[in-house]
Amino acid sequence: QVQLVESGGGLAQAGGSLRLACETSARTFSTYFMGWFRRASGKEREFVAGISWSGNNMYTADSVKGRFTISRDNAKNTLYLDMNSLKSEDTAVYYCAANRFEPYEVQNSQRYDYWGQGTQVTVSS
Repeated sequence: QVQLVESGGGLAQAGGSLRLACETSARTFSTYFMGWFRRASGKEREFVAGISWSGNNMYTADSVKGRFTISRDNAKNTLYLDMNSLKSEDTAVYYCAANRFEPYEVQNSQRYDYWGQGTQVTVSS
């Protein structure tokens, strides 16, 4: 069983920045495909970004492209999401997710086997 624990959420002003982290218990973290999703109140969970085990393949949703950056440190078993130029519409609970292999559809949350408990990000305008 892989455990994922997110941190770094909180309150930020519009235009500001936050860095989310996701620590994992996986001994083979370096081989997992990792992703970030978010769910705003009253909305469906949506894909934010994904990264392959090597970091060579990265995927970013159009809604955050140019503002959010996904990265990973395999030596620390940790996934990151750097969020800049935050907007009020970025307010959501952010979840990290893991899958043993790169999903055929990285944006599809059903392709991921493991999930964290989520961390709240609130952006005030």
